[in-house]
Amino acid sequence: PASQYYLGGRSHLSDCSLPVQGIFSRVVEQRQRQQNTMRTRITQLLGIRHPILLPGMSWISTPELVAAVSNAGGCGILATGPLTAKQTRESIRKIRSLTDKPFGIGATLLMPGATDNAEVALEEEVPLINFSLGKGDWIVERVQKYGGKTLCTVVSEKHAKSAEAIGVDALMVTGHEAAAHGGEVTSLCLIPAIAAKTNLPIVAAGGFANGQGLMAAMSLGADAIAMGSRFATTQESPLAQTTKDAVVERSEADTIYSKNFDGLYARVMKTPAAIKATKSPTNPLVAAYNSFSAAQDFGIPLWKVIPGLLTQWDKMYMLSQFGGAMGAIQAAQEGDLDNGVQFIGQSQGLITDQPTVDELVQRVIAEAEAAHALNHDRFLEGEEKARAAA
Repeated sequence: PASQYYLGGRSHLSDCSLPVQGIFSRVVEQRQRQQNTMRTRITQLLGIRHPILLPGMSWISTPELVAAVSNAGGCGILATGPLTAKQTRESIRKIRSLTDKPFGIGATLLMPGATDNAEVALEEEVPLINFSLGKGDWIVERVQKYGGKTLCTVVSEKHAKSAEAIGVDALMVTGHEAAAHGGEVTSLCLIPAIAAKTNLPIVAAGGFANGQGLMAAMSLGADAIAMGSRFATTQESPLAQTTKDAVVERSEADTIYSKNFDGLYARVMKTPAAIKATKSPTNPLVAAYNSFSAAQDFGIPLWKVIPGLLTQWDKMYMLSQFGGAMGAIQAAQEGDLDNGVQFIGQSQGLITDQPTVDELVQRVIAEAEAAHALNHDRFLEGEEKARAAA
């Protein structure tokens, strides 16, 4: 129950005459001064102070941002999608030079180079490996040998059951609201559905950007939240300032969910470039050209691409989609929204400022406690009125 996460007694919010938002703001300020922590299955599993994670976002979840989140009491996850094995090793060691706190790396197994990057993470004995879009039983087996933890990203009950069967330690359940590759079901329905079918700790992703969302996720059965879009707009994030400003200016409705951008259903910021990029699927001739270009970018020998185009068209088409998308994603993250496409979640409508990572984490915890206190008092007030009427 949500009450197990609340640290502190009754706040007497029902005794106040202020509007609810005014009451909430006042309690947030009070909680921020107290510097409380929350204990959940995820904080205990990972050895962190707060149930807040930074998911791996290409070109955004860099060593500096990962370390900042971990130093603030959460857990940062390094994005390895655009990295070579050498760059992944250097990034892991860079993180360790910036923090002595737990952190993780992400491995999207469908991506070229993901296996090599995961191998590096295993060799470096990274505390947490978050894998997705592929069978990770070999990762689980090797991580267990050195005492690390595994987190599998899932978007359905079927995926969750498969992950539990191979022995993962926890699930990142990604709802429809999420940036990039969220599922078809919203977090409100997906999280409790999966929580009812598994005993694993759950990190809720998709639509979470504040403490109210954290408490909502807890109520749905989650043990932590991942905040991609929210951390992407912090001061430590390498996202271009113009793109950060664009996120703040846009609402929760200013996104596009389409399969036509990188081959998988993905959510991106609604811009003219994104509208054009998602208008129609890539045609076969362009896909073939993109496959060669993408292979070069990912370090795949061309002699492997040619037979692949003939015998494994579906995989080569996916490669072409990824390859065609990479440049657009990088352009947006460097500030070119005229030509670039930015992955963003519907939570962008909740983002109104650009705090430091530490300020954000402390605020989220304070908001979560205030949200719990407000609802706690509402229940007490209802009970008191019921007794008085009896």
